[in-house]
Amino acid sequence: MVSTPSPESIPLTGRALRLHRVLSQQLAPLHLDVINESHGHSVAPGSETHFKVVAVSALFEGRRPVARHQLVYQACADELNAGLHALALHLYTPEEWQARAQQAPASPACLGGSKH
Repeated sequence: MVSTPSPESIPLTGRALRLHRVLSQQLAPLHLDVINESHGHSVAPGSETHFKVVAVSALFEGRRPVARHQLVYQACADELNAGLHALALHLYTPEEWQARAQQAPASPACLGGSKH
């Protein structure tokens, strides 16, 4: 069984902390990473607009990827309505996570906006 680091044990602040808290409550994850990837996009320094979420939850069992994403978008609705622009979602059942050797894919470089 994989444990989820608590927000107190990792340096989460602002939107990342709020996302971690709401996803922890809504998904009961065995593992949860919330990573601010805004610095890799064409946004102002210090922005909190682009996040990568890696979540492992039994709630995903029997659900197709779209249904899993819908659960996360529903949980994050307040943040999405308040300026959160993008979520890169990597959502796994415990069995899928074990099969991936507990590794999520790396994020590609941003090619949007003024980045080429």
